Amino acid sequence: MKQTLIALAFAALMAAGAGSCKSEEAPKTFCDTTCLKDSIKFTSNSKLHPYVNISAKNCLPDTLEWSYSGMGVNRKTGFTYLFGATVNLNKDYIRCVINDTSFAWLLFNDCSTGRGFQLKLPYDKNQNFSIKTSGINNFDPKFSIDSSLVVNTDRGNLYVEDLMTGKKAMMTFGQKLDIDYDAMHEYIDSVHITPQKIWARVKIDKAWKELEKTIELK
Repeated sequence: MKQTLIALAFAALMAAGAGSCKSEEAPKTFCDTTCLKDSIKFTSNSKLHPYVNISAKNCLPDTLEWSYSGMGVNRKTGFTYLFGATVNLNKDYIRCVINDTSFAWLLFNDCSTGRGFQLKLPYDKNQNFSIKTSGINNFDPKFSIDSSLVVNTDRGNLYVEDLMTGKKAMMTFGQKLDIDYDAMHEYIDSVHITPQKIWARVKIDKAWKELEKTIELK
């Protein structure tokens, strides 16, 4: 009887040990966070060849640089300085639109969280760049956005801007929402946005509602 009790206790310990050794499934990322080894460079065919370049270091984006032939200076800044946090980039989830030597738009999503970022980078060294850390980018399959537009939110509204002309429109949610930009889909499930119309499925007062507005970019 004593040997049986010892055997049962040993079996129970082995089962507990096996359970504790089970590996927990890693949280799903927005996109592949494979090591970023090479620089990502975007260029334009205009005669002064404006460009935007992102260098890599230790598998992460390191320095953002933009300039053009004859500009006389290369504007640059560090990624960590820009956002105050690590951003994981994948070259398939980043887009750049260059408007000659005026400015460039850089749109991308952080592969770890899915958070959307939007940078407007003026080539004029006397102009400051702008940062949107609440971007709604169409790298996300539930966000359908015309390629001519940039869309973001301030938790109370959706803002739409033409990438090239800067003309804008907006649609309000009617109230401030407690949106975590690292988990946008908890409040903004999906959008369909064109230069003529904004449609969005949004959680308001704990219920999903479909909002729609005809717009004119001004």
